[in-house]
Amino acid sequence: MIITVNLAQGAKKMAQKKVVVKRLNSIENFGNMNVMCSDKTGTLTKGKIIANKAIDYKGNETPGTMLLAKINAAFQQGFKNPIDLALNEVNSIKIENYTRVDEIPYDFIRKRLSLLVKNQSGTQLITKGAVSGILQVCTQAIDKDGNVVPIAQATDTIQKLYEQLSGQGYRTLGVATKEMTGTTTITPADEANMTFAGFVTLSDPPKEGAAATLKEIKEYGVDFKIITGDNSLIAKSVSTQIGLTNPVILTGGEITQMSDEAFMKRAVDTNIFAEVEPNQKEKIILALKKAGKVCGYMGDGINDVSAIHAADVGLSVDTAVDVAKEAADIVLLDPDLGVLIEGVKEGRRTFANTQKYIFMATSANFGNMFSMAGASLFLSFLPLLPKQILLTNLLTDLPSMAISSDNVNEEWIKKPRSWNLSFIKHFMIVFGILSSVFDYLTFGVLLLLLHAGEKEFQTGWFIESVVSATIIVLVVRTRRTFYKSRPGKLLLTASLVVAGFVLLIPNLPFAGLLGFTPLPLIFYPAMLSIVALYIFFAEKTKKWFYKKESNA
Repeated sequence: MIITVNLAQGAKKMAQKKVVVKRLNSIENFGNMNVMCSDKTGTLTKGKIIANKAIDYKGNETPGTMLLAKINAAFQQGFKNPIDLALNEVNSIKIENYTRVDEIPYDFIRKRLSLLVKNQSGTQLITKGAVSGILQVCTQAIDKDGNVVPIAQATDTIQKLYEQLSGQGYRTLGVATKEMTGTTTITPADEANMTFAGFVTLSDPPKEGAAATLKEIKEYGVDFKIITGDNSLIAKSVSTQIGLTNPVILTGGEITQMSDEAFMKRAVDTNIFAEVEPNQKEKIILALKKAGKVCGYMGDGINDVSAIHAADVGLSVDTAVDVAKEAADIVLLDPDLGVLIEGVKEGRRTFANTQKYIFMATSANFGNMFSMAGASLFLSFLPLLPKQILLTNLLTDLPSMAISSDNVNEEWIKKPRSWNLSFIKHFMIVFGILSSVFDYLTFGVLLLLLHAGEKEFQTGWFIESVVSATIIVLVVRTRRTFYKSRPGKLLLTASLVVAGFVLLIPNLPFAGLLGFTPLPLIFYPAMLSIVALYIFFAEKTKKWFYKKESNA
């Protein structure tokens, strides 16, 4: 219950920072994340693609190629992507005289989309897509003046121009066409013997602040990687604009030729995965996870869904397609990537506070068990009645519920953390035994100094146990000296209120129903001295423990 409350409180705080958590258990992975992978378009870039110009294979502007591209974008009935929307916004090109006849939808294997359209002049097949995919179906190329040459003569020029445009950061589409008068249906087999009409260049600038965000996220121990279907030249250009200098690039074609073991090693050192297919995005995430990384993936398109599912924590943005947002564990409501940093910080605060509870609960329960078992060996009565044990658990859980609002030291947030069962076990044993030492000291005071009977012993140990457990939380909650790390107001208030209430319990009207009895006044200064000593030695033990663990 307490862990759920803690995660829910973390989700609430993250929502205030425009980060919506759909699955509570993803907060832990968000805080532990040490590799962040992201699609480029719409996440790192503005996602508002602008159609710049159309040029022939010689590099001359040609309105005819833009006309063909807009017809293809306007009449296709598949998924309306940002590229088609950008082409439709070219208002200087009019297409009212054309009507749609048939279509071959886009797919990630062909990497092209074909439309059969007609006007007064006849029927025409228009294909647009990745330049490599378009060149596969062309046998000739045409320039802006209508001069036609065999594709073999133009291929080198087309490739150099394509690389030049890509290196400048432009997304570049190829456009091809051929006459098909009298045809009413088309199949992929018809994508042949076409004429290369030219390029359409589009731009999608990086989001403002993307470079600063990626620099900051690296300072928080998160390695950032770009995964995109765009070619490596475009990806490198964009990466340079957002501050990734000298990136290591791996293409989808290279990935296909690698064994799983070789790819896993390369994936860790790669900054940019370019020209990848949707199924390869998932393969990249799985390889990073297999390499021991806690991996996040952020995407906004249909082709990102499998990778979002595969990641330890899947992220999307509010402007993403519905299926991507549905698959995501966390959705960023603000297009500003700065909310990603705030989400990581809040995720780590939540995870830190969850760990605080685990540390406190395991050590306290282990110590109480050790004390209870030991006391039972020499007492002729129960050290605590069952109802007193239940009340102890209830009262100590109240401050624990407030841990979710506790402050977290900045050094704890600076790098990703994960569950360390060995560390938790050592913490439980060391601080559990320390707790028992002062329980036994309390037993000595009660039996040897106060000569306590059954009810007096149970009352005294109950008070010492609850007071020490609630106050010691303020010590073990931080690696710093406890008075140098300010606790949250709610945690401090809950701890002091519970401690004060417990001191009053023996004198309340219902004390007898719980098996308690008033104690002599001398017990209270003795008990408070024991608690003070406990705090002192807990502080010393904490410094020794963390130094020992850091050297281990």
